Amino acid sequence: MSAPQDSHKDMTVTDIHPLDAALRMTPQHDGSVHTQAPAAYWNMVGPYGGITAAQMLQAVLRHPQVLGDPLSITVNFAGPVEAGDVRIEATPVRTNRSTQHWTVLMGQRNAQGELVASTTATVITAVRRETFSLDDIAHPAMPDPQSCERFDTRGAMEWLQRYDMRVVQGAIPKTWDDSGHESISQLWVRDEPARALDFPALTALSDVFFPRVWLRRARRVPAGTVGMTVYFHASSEQLTKQGDKHLLAQASAQAFRNGYFDQTAQLWDSEGSLLATSHQIVYYKE
Repeated sequence: MSAPQDSHKDMTVTDIHPLDAALRMTPQHDGSVHTQAPAAYWNMVGPYGGITAAQMLQAVLRHPQVLGDPLSITVNFAGPVEAGDVRIEATPVRTNRSTQHWTVLMGQRNAQGELVASTTATVITAVRRETFSLDDIAHPAMPDPQSCERFDTRGAMEWLQRYDMRVVQGAIPKTWDDSGHESISQLWVRDEPARALDFPALTALSDVFFPRVWLRRARRVPAGTVGMTVYFHASSEQLTKQGDKHLLAQASAQAFRNGYFDQTAQLWDSEGSLLATSHQIVYYKE
């Protein structure tokens, strides 16, 4: 990590935030939407998984039949997303009084013009009603984000340039020596440049953690998320109140076995209210 840095160049009123650019979608006559695989969020072999999940959620949120706010999204990464045009089809399969259930398919045309699925998802939206509410998991004590060192992303993959990360515990290993450490990470994080929080942004932020196997083993093995679920505990009003301030994020693994490990994560707002939890199953290769 380096010393705290200022944000990258300030955006002017004519600029569009990289996340908003990634979420731009063009409706099609068949009910699907077209978008682009965002170069601003590129990972090793395709877009960062969090941005793919955010795009799939956005396809639901912009649908004229959507009911309420997101309750959960489960994304299955079936194959890589290539550079270029992307087609997303969001289908409401059942609408109840308070909940709505969706299937979402992301695909691209191959050289023969056939639509090949890269990602599938299920989304649940819901109308929340005021009732008994509390957080049953306490947020960890953390120093103020402005007093924490900012993770140095210079020379790193493109998607890492899109986030301001201030790691308190469990940074990426400085040496890959098989020394073995705990798999927990705690950090402050927000979009870069700073952007008001909404559900697609929260979805993408739920995937900012590097592979837990890297931290646990201090060995940089190939790894990639196979499936991810995000549970939303926040209302739209809570996200609006959070604005563009840093979120407190925590992630850890529970088991590593025969090429796959899990990851559980929590994200709190700046006042300590739990906004989202997530779970992943991740592939790793020896």
